Amino acid sequence: MLTWWEKVVSFPNSNRLSGRNTMLLLTGEYPHVIDEKGRVLVSNKLRGQIDADEHGSNFYLVLGANGILCLYPERYFEQITLANAPGATAPDEAVSFERMSFALASKVELDGQGRLLLNERLRKRAGLKEHITLIGVRDHVELWNTESWEQYLSDNMPQYQKQMAQARQIVLQKQNEEI
Repeated sequence: MLTWWEKVVSFPNSNRLSGRNTMLLLTGEYPHVIDEKGRVLVSNKLRGQIDADEHGSNFYLVLGANGILCLYPERYFEQITLANAPGATAPDEAVSFERMSFALASKVELDGQGRLLLNERLRKRAGLKEHITLIGVRDHVELWNTESWEQYLSDNMPQYQKQMAQARQIVLQKQNEEI
């Protein structure tokens, strides 16, 4: 059974070779500095992971879960906003979700050098300072204060290592069953 999120973004679908309905798999950490004009570079390594024909060449900047600023490829964000509010049991909850989804999102374009302009209001709401780290998180990019990201890594590394070992074990078991 697919989760709500998997239904919204049509997971799982790893048909990358055909170029149709490809799953995004954004990865990596990219430290950057917000310049005096409020711009941040989105590196070629990160942008290169997104098929512009499939997912669009523009982005939506969204204040996401836990106040983290998220950058979604335009077609992915459109899928999310066209979905019904997750878990909404009453019409007013669905209206609230829709209102917030659109009000807290901004369609953005990268300039010719691959920089993204972060308006002051969004930077303030997300608490972003000068030194930030962009991280690939499957289907979107998150913008973190570098100090906060390092603390998050420190706090969550033991759990991550445990989950990674468990996931690897499951894969190995499935491979052995196929043999």
